[in-house]
Amino acid sequence: MSALPVPAVTIGLLILSNVFMTFAWYGHLQDKATPLLFVILTSWGIAFFEYLLLVPANRIGYGTFSAAQLKTIQEVITLSVFAVFSATYLKEPLTWNDAVGFSLIAAGAFFIFHKW
Repeated sequence: MSALPVPAVTIGLLILSNVFMTFAWYGHLQDKATPLLFVILTSWGIAFFEYLLLVPANRIGYGTFSAAQLKTIQEVITLSVFAVFSATYLKEPLTWNDAVGFSLIAAGAFFIFHKW
C-alpha cells in the first residue's frame, strides 16, 4: 500500500487544524455569559489540538511547498473553514463584500503558486 501524497497529507492536516482553530477563536462568541478566563483556558485547550495537526502539516509539507506557499494554503483554508463556520454555526450570512475580499485573497494565492 502506498503512502498518501505529501500535498494531500499537508492539506488534510491543515483543514483539520483549521477546524480546531476556528472553534478555539470564534466558538465562544454565541455565549457571552461564560466568564472570559474560562473561555481563554478552553480556547487554549482546543488550540493544543490545532497545533498537534498544524505543526506536522508544515513539517511534512515543507520542501514540497515553500514557506510562502504553506502560509498561503493555510490562509485560504482558514477563510474557507471560517466562511462555513460563520454561516452555519454563528448564523451570519456572508455578504457580497465578504465574497469579494475572500476572492482577492484567493487571487493572491494564484500569484504565490503561479510559475512566472
